[in-house]
Amino acid sequence: MTGSSTFSTALASEMATAHLMADLALLISPGDVITLSGDLGAGKTAAARAMIRYLAGDETLEVPSPTFTLVQGYDLPPFPLVHADLYRVNDASELEEIGLSPLPESTVALIEWPERAPGALPADRIDIALSHRPALGSTARAAVITGHGKAAAQVERLEALRAFLDDAGYTEAKRQRMPGDASTRSYARLARNDDFVILMNSPKRPDGPAIYDGKPYSAAVHLAEDVKPFVAVANGLRERGFSAPAIHHADLDVGFLITEDFGSTGFVEGDPPTPIPERYQAATDMLAALHGLALPETLPLAPQITYTIPAFDTDAMLVELGLMPEWYLPDRDAAPTAELRREFMALWRELLVKAEIAWKTWVIRDFHSPNLIWLDARAEFAKVGIIDFQDAVLGPAAYDLVSLLQDARIDVPETLELAMLTRYIKARLASDDTFDPAAFTELYAIMSAQRNTRLLGTFARLNRRDGKPQYLKHQPRIWTYLNRSLDHPALSGIRAWYAAHVPVPVP
Repeated sequence: MTGSSTFSTALASEMATAHLMADLALLISPGDVITLSGDLGAGKTAAARAMIRYLAGDETLEVPSPTFTLVQGYDLPPFPLVHADLYRVNDASELEEIGLSPLPESTVALIEWPERAPGALPADRIDIALSHRPALGSTARAAVITGHGKAAAQVERLEALRAFLDDAGYTEAKRQRMPGDASTRSYARLARNDDFVILMNSPKRPDGPAIYDGKPYSAAVHLAEDVKPFVAVANGLRERGFSAPAIHHADLDVGFLITEDFGSTGFVEGDPPTPIPERYQAATDMLAALHGLALPETLPLAPQITYTIPAFDTDAMLVELGLMPEWYLPDRDAAPTAELRREFMALWRELLVKAEIAWKTWVIRDFHSPNLIWLDARAEFAKVGIIDFQDAVLGPAAYDLVSLLQDARIDVPETLELAMLTRYIKARLASDDTFDPAAFTELYAIMSAQRNTRLLGTFARLNRRDGKPQYLKHQPRIWTYLNRSLDHPALSGIRAWYAAHVPVPVP
C-alpha cells in the first residue's frame, strides 16, 4: 500500500494523551514504528511513557526520558519495545552505533525527534505530531496522526476506534490492557466511574494463501472472518440461559465491540496453575446442559440479518490434522514423504467417519481455562462465563469436553479428567435414555487425538511462521494427552502410524 492517512484530535489533558496512546497500542504489532515530534515540552516523552505503561500493565513503571541514553529497551508482555530519542543525533549514520539501523526485528519502535534522521525512517510508519494548545488549558495539546504506507490502514482504524468510543460514551474512560490470544484480536478493560466493560478490537481476518482446495486455512477450517459470529453466538447462548457477555455497543462492519465485563476470576489456581475441581464440575454440567438441547443452525444477528453456524465436517478436520505433517514433523526433522502423507490422511479419513455421523451440537471449540470466567453470584451452570466462541461450529459433542479436560495450557490430572467424563455421561443419561456412553467415550478419544494432533502442528507453526516460540512449551503436555487417547482400541491404526513416524516433542 502507498499513500498516507491523517486525522487530528484535541487532547485536553495529559490523561487524554494517555487515552490516545492506549487506543493506538491496541492496534499495533511487532515491527511497527511510531514517531513523536513537536517542540520541547510538547509532550512527546509523556505520550511514549503512557503507551509503555499501558502495554506493561503498570501505571507506576519507571520510564525515563532516553535523552542521554538515546535508546531504552522494554520487554513488555505483548512484544519488545524500544524507546529512542534522536535529539542528540547529528547524522543518520550514528543510528547504527546505537542499534537503530537497521531497526530491531519483531520490536515496536517509539522514536522521539525523528526529524534528526529523516532518511533513516521506514516508509511504513505512524507519525504523531504534538503541539501546545494554550487556549484549551496549560496541559492541552493537539495531535496530528499520520500513517504512511501500510500504516495508513492502522491510522484509519484508530480514527474509527476513537469515533466508536465517542459514540458509545467511553472517550474519557480509563483504559487497562488485557492479555490477548494467538489471533489478531486485542482487548482492553474500560472503566467509567464504577462501570467496567470490555473493548474488543476484532479486525477482519486477513486471508492467507488459498492452498486448501482453493481456500485459505481460516476459511477451510471455519474460523471467524469477522466479529459477526461472536455477536450471533453470544446472543444465542444468553437466550438459552448460558453466561456469554452481553453486547452493549457494536460496529459489525469495522469490528469493534463493547461487552459486559465478567471480571477475571478463573478456573485454575496456584503456581503452576491447577484446576479448581468445583469449577470444572460446573463447566462439565454446563456442557451437558448445552448438549442436551435441540440447537438451531441459524441465529439472528441484526434486523433481517442471520448467521449460519458452519459444519465442522471431515474436510475441515483433515485440514487441521494436516498441520501435523506440514509443520510439526518438519520442525522435528521428520518431514514425511508424499506416500506417508497419503497414509496419514487415509487413516484419519476412515476414523473420522464416526465423527461425521455423530449427533451434532454447538461446538464452542476453545472451551478451556483461559476462556472461562467464574461468576460466583450466578446459579448452577450460569456460574460459567464463556468469553471465546466466535469460531463455534456444528460438530460432535465430545469436542468441547476434550477442550476442557485436556487443556493445552495447564496440566489436568487424569483422575480429574476421568471423574468429569463420568460426571458428563451421568448427566446426559439422566436427561436422555438413548445416550450411548460407549459410543461417546470412543468419540471422545477420536476428538482428543484430532484436537491434540492439530495443536502440535499449530504450535509448531506459531513458532516457525509467526515467531512465537512460547507456545512450544505446551507440546509435551499435548503429547501426553494425545497418547492417552491413542490407547483406545478404535485408534489402533493411527496409533501404529504415530509410533512409527511421529517424534516426541522436545521438553
